[in-house]
Amino acid sequence: MNEPDKDRVQRRADELLPEEREGGSDDPDAQAEEILAESDARTEDRAAPPGQPVEHRTSEDTVDPTE
Repeated sequence: MNEPDKDRVQRRADELLPEEREGGSDDPDAQAEEILAESDARTEDRAAPPGQPVEHRTSEDTVDPTE
């Protein structure tokens, strides 16, 4: 897995979500780098989310149509 570039990490650190800030961080850049690395890993391997099977459904498989 590639490390996110420094500019991208800095932008993400500057834009931490309120809940990410609330949790506190001694190193917002390291926190942002981890967030981006996890996001990149999920994007690269979209077919297999961590710990979850991939379901392939068609609209006919979900609910009965209402008329």
